Amino acid sequence: MSAAPLSVHVYVAPMRPFVGASGEAGDQPIWSPMSSTLIAGERDAILVDTLVAHEQVDRLADWVRRFDKRVVAVYVTHGHSDHWIGLAQLQKHFPGVKGIATPDVVARATFEATDHGLSNYWQASFPGEIPTEPVLPEAMTGDTFELEGHVLRAVSVGQGDTEHSTVLHVPSADLVEGGDVVYNGVHMMTGEVVYNGVHMMTGETDAASRQAWIESLDRVAALNPKIVVAGHKSVGAPDLPESIVASRQYLRDFSRIVNDGGGVEDVVAEMLKLHGDRDNPRTLWYSARLAVSKRD
Repeated sequence: MSAAPLSVHVYVAPMRPFVGASGEAGDQPIWSPMSSTLIAGERDAILVDTLVAHEQVDRLADWVRRFDKRVVAVYVTHGHSDHWIGLAQLQKHFPGVKGIATPDVVARATFEATDHGLSNYWQASFPGEIPTEPVLPEAMTGDTFELEGHVLRAVSVGQGDTEHSTVLHVPSADLVEGGDVVYNGVHMMTGEVVYNGVHMMTGETDAASRQAWIESLDRVAALNPKIVVAGHKSVGAPDLPESIVASRQYLRDFSRIVNDGGGVEDVVAEMLKLHGDRDNPRTLWYSARLAVSKRD
């Protein structure tokens, strides 16, 4: 007897302020919109990625309850804290639910939770809105797990907006949950700051890493999904494979414009000419500063 089909439901938390320094016009401390996906069978379901602030997670939990499913796990696509730090608050709503992730993702999440500088960054950005003692996802022993007879596969694609990124492939639903490998209608974070103790280091800001990200998107496209959910997506944006193509083009445009040699303001202006309809230019300003500083 074949398994009943899965259903896919996507929740998007809209852009919201966070605590950070203000800069030029459009460079205000705004956090990008974020998604969490419920993949549901007849009785059970899994979530893909959590949100950040307690209030966001509370609203997500209220939304999940409407489907009347038992949440059995939360799959975490990558180690950036905004995709897993909501686990502690989520467990208040769904006691016993565990986060699961690949070992590399767990390692990065552990680093973010325990490194003094990086932990302080998250606490300062969302004061009183995230747990002081976060719950970490647990490492998977393989790359697949099942939901009511359907196979779900963690695909380690490598570079996204951080290294060791994964996507979740559900072949029976023609679904790829893209985490932060795929963006949809939101400016892409092409640079990140990581910490070594209290010393900041920049990463993912050069053409080579952006090319590696494009190759990760090629791997996602090769899965031939019909549904593609981006980790950062605009409210109401359709979950279509065209977002893979658009993400590749954004990265190519960013590299070309950075390589043209202009300053930060020039990079931002040229990117806005091509991609001005995307949410949250704060991310573009941030990425441009890191890329130009590394180039120079």
